[in-house]
Amino acid sequence: MSPLLDVSDDVRAEIGDEEADRLLAGENAPGSYDCTSCRTPGNPGQERTSTVLFVGGETAVLAFAHASCIPSQVVSVSEEQLQGAVRSITGQTAVPAPAAPVSPASPAAAAGDAGETGQAVLGVTCGQILLGNDLHPAIVVEPTGPIARPGSTGPGDDFLPLLIEAGFLPVTNVATEPSLLPGWSVLIAMGQLHAVLQGNPAGGQPSAWWQAHQPLTLTDGWRASANQRHTVLVYAAPAGSIGQQPREDLLRDALEKAAAGGTLVAAAMPLAGT
Repeated sequence: MSPLLDVSDDVRAEIGDEEADRLLAGENAPGSYDCTSCRTPGNPGQERTSTVLFVGGETAVLAFAHASCIPSQVVSVSEEQLQGAVRSITGQTAVPAPAAPVSPASPAAAAGDAGETGQAVLGVTCGQILLGNDLHPAIVVEPTGPIARPGSTGPGDDFLPLLIEAGFLPVTNVATEPSLLPGWSVLIAMGQLHAVLQGNPAGGQPSAWWQAHQPLTLTDGWRASANQRHTVLVYAAPAGSIGQQPREDLLRDALEKAAAGGTLVAAAMPLAGT
């Protein structure tokens, strides 16, 4: 019996018709797999399965996922991210991601008081936010220093205005779910957080607005919530607004304080890849 595999046109274009046909015929399909999204076992002989191709600078990795978790697709990641994903497959433990440099192509492009480097970096905290009676997966982004508008020489912090221009909306009530931001997404590969992706207005592949130096390990609860909702809430605040909170209740308190002070923006983003 042929496996219940989905191979998208994009994946077929990358791996070639011959390899795609071999997969669909069962020649190279796995007998079982750990879903690259929810990390639970799957069997392409018994349930619809997506082929997901992760493509880096010099490496490509074909992974498998429950079709109910994600569709078959090609996911572009950096070579460093892809090597981290490969290490996670082979069982090596990933190191939690430190703050990542602000991407020069991002709306938060640049600058600020960040010690000797002269560049602010974005710190990311993951947690679940209770909205009504439901838990939602969330990411909180906070720079280590002021973010200047590209080309600006002033001492001001333009982090929030730049994000609002990009489509984030001010938060006045944390209990209200943020609106979906078209074109943006959150990349989780092999059950770990890799990047926040920004859509390309001119079309083509999205770029990394925030990218982890090493994949960020996520809790089982966070991953389960993300896989259930297929959406992640992304909050952002200027440097010094949130801090590294050790518990989710304290993180919620910090978000509410920032919202009350008019220094919190947010957007909902779909999962990209896994």
